[in-house]
Amino acid sequence: MKTWLGYAKRVQNDKMINLNPAQVLALGFSGVILLGALLLDLPLASKSFESVGFINALFTATSAVCVTGLVVVDTATHWTLFGQLVILVLIQIGGLGFMTMATMFALVVGKKISLKSRLVMQEALSHQNISGVVRVTRNVLIMTFSIEALGALILSTKFVPEFGMGQGAFLSIFHSVSAFCNAGFDLMGNFNSLTAYVTDPVVNFTIMGLIVTGGLGFTVLSDLVLKRNFKTLNLNTKLAVTVTAALIAIGTLFFFFVEYSNPDTLGNLSMLEKWMAAMFQSVTPRTAGFNTLAIDKLTMSSLLMTIVLMFIGGCPASTAGGIKTTTFGLILFNIGSVISGYEETVMFKRRVSQVYISRALALMSLALALVIIVTMILSFNEREFEFMALLFETVSAFGTVGLSTGITPLLNDSSKLVLAVTMFFGRLGPMTLVMALARRQSMNRALVRYPESKVNVG
Repeated sequence: MKTWLGYAKRVQNDKMINLNPAQVLALGFSGVILLGALLLDLPLASKSFESVGFINALFTATSAVCVTGLVVVDTATHWTLFGQLVILVLIQIGGLGFMTMATMFALVVGKKISLKSRLVMQEALSHQNISGVVRVTRNVLIMTFSIEALGALILSTKFVPEFGMGQGAFLSIFHSVSAFCNAGFDLMGNFNSLTAYVTDPVVNFTIMGLIVTGGLGFTVLSDLVLKRNFKTLNLNTKLAVTVTAALIAIGTLFFFFVEYSNPDTLGNLSMLEKWMAAMFQSVTPRTAGFNTLAIDKLTMSSLLMTIVLMFIGGCPASTAGGIKTTTFGLILFNIGSVISGYEETVMFKRRVSQVYISRALALMSLALALVIIVTMILSFNEREFEFMALLFETVSAFGTVGLSTGITPLLNDSSKLVLAVTMFFGRLGPMTLVMALARRQSMNRALVRYPESKVNVG
């Protein structure tokens, strides 16, 4: 009997060893989502003391772990404190990554980190090599909890006087974690997000700061903290910061002028409030999901601009989704090089290998294909909704944003499952796909080179 058990254990360990880091991450996130769905499906999690239904629980758990923010029931009015705490923990695990959280517990109890775990951590954090990955993970944890604590402290100056010490403190912590992890879950009630605080500078700038910080990514933040000089930053940081700043600035100007006279959005605000609300609307599509303006009241142009920003998303190794700013930046610089007649892509006086350009183009193409397919499925399933609303919902799910025109609770179960899968791919797909392509490229170098030929383009 002991011999058989020992053999079974060795077989199980061998199977685990054969899993590559991308597969471990996918299975880990899947396990956390399933556990979260089971907990949220308990009557204890709902204020009505009735099960919310497994599909709705699964959708909510997926949205929380994938730090999206799309909801089928109002977070504040439907869930009990237990349910809200489950969602908060799922958001934190999803934002940091389950391997980072597992490493934290291992460090607390003094357990040694295995080589296999280090490899998975390397992929999860997009670290260049395995050396020092545990130290990087420890720094990520310290940085995350410090920023979230600071955000909660600032928000408490607004929420505690308004809601009282207990509820105000919980609201401050919940929204700080949700904002830094780019989740977009809120506890304000009635699906209103932060619309009641559209004119409040403390709430607006604190939430925007948390969103941008979380969306920049741990690698970029570390480089900025250590070097503090743009010229000495590595190329990845320069590209991420430049694209992020450009998108925020362009988005702010766009929303300010397009929504300036719209009485349902910026029309009734003062000049300074218009600029603040326009900036918030530019920042939040970077996969955050909070909104101070009613999304369903935006003009069609603003909805389309929001879709573009949601599709691009944040930076690699961050809490954000989308195709990532660096992917978008690489493609833009490549287009500029082609138009200028250069054979190589150059940015910030550095030449970029064609391998990275090819991966960026492949990633964007696959993302576009996924968005098109999912939108087609939703259009077939939900014929009563407008195409723009369905496209908006799809890109919001893929970009793990959480913004919605209000149709999420009205979708049927099959559409909810499709969006849940889309959120899962959006959280893991861009990260794991690029690494998978990198492995294939390095492991499958062609031993035979075929003759080169020409193909007409355009």
